[in-house]
Amino acid sequence: MSPRTPATPSTVRRAALLGWTALVLLTGCVLPPGEQPAGGAPTGVLDDAAADQAIAAAPPGSALAALADVEVRGRAPRTGYDRDRFGDGWVDTDRNGCDTRNDVLARDLTGERFRSGSDCVVVSGTLEDPYSGRTIEFRRGEETSDDVQIDHVVALSDAWQKGAQGWDTDRRTTFANDPLNLLAVDGPLNMQKGDGDAATWLPPNTAYRCTYVARQVAVKTGYRLWATRAERNAAATVLAGCPAEPLPGDPATEASATRPAPADAAYADCDAVRAAGAAPIRRGEPGWSAAFDGDGDGVGCE
Repeated sequence: MSPRTPATPSTVRRAALLGWTALVLLTGCVLPPGEQPAGGAPTGVLDDAAADQAIAAAPPGSALAALADVEVRGRAPRTGYDRDRFGDGWVDTDRNGCDTRNDVLARDLTGERFRSGSDCVVVSGTLEDPYSGRTIEFRRGEETSDDVQIDHVVALSDAWQKGAQGWDTDRRTTFANDPLNLLAVDGPLNMQKGDGDAATWLPPNTAYRCTYVARQVAVKTGYRLWATRAERNAAATVLAGCPAEPLPGDPATEASATRPAPADAAYADCDAVRAAGAAPIRRGEPGWSAAFDGDGDGVGCE
């Protein structure tokens, strides 16, 4: 008999994941993606033990594995929530002369057209809507603008009840305008979602659910927001069907990707950062120094 080859950690993890997947499919714990209901809360949700097993067996770097870093706690009261707690509407956080709404429209639409004399205000374009799978023509105007809305993937009210109450206004404003947490989507579906999390609402377009939940996980880990147990198990259920789904870029990376700044920027201290209009400054931006980041969250001079 030839000697047995020792199992490597990756082999054990892969075997555990395959075994777990077979188990839940045989027992009916997870519905195949094509059989999930069209919108609303997910069905066939994993219980605590099955969710733990799926997360533990997930490939490193995947959104499913990152769920292990999301703290599980109960939902805090919604008392005190107001949209204005997250800043005065859409702001120009990246200082490119356009507010975030127009930045996201320009990013997510194709064939976009701008107001005459402007390369900022989007007046029309075509959206391949990720939530419904439909093609939607956007036209700016009182009767048509709401056909396409900007969704906070992790809703502001949900964030408020899961950690954002303890932030200052600057951090909440950054969160509300973070490109990683924003998508141009079908307006009525955005209204249907409300402040739902993965336990209470998923996009009707089942082909997008893995990407959608992975984005929620990225936002929650990036901002250290927690999840309820029901939300975490629902997220694990979706991602168990696509265990290799990668975790999208972290909020600091996404937010700084389009922010213009002088290549040779250098600041002596946070007073200089603020005087230059560069606060808050994020890891990777010109002029960044770890000395600006007292709490280690990748955002300095908050």
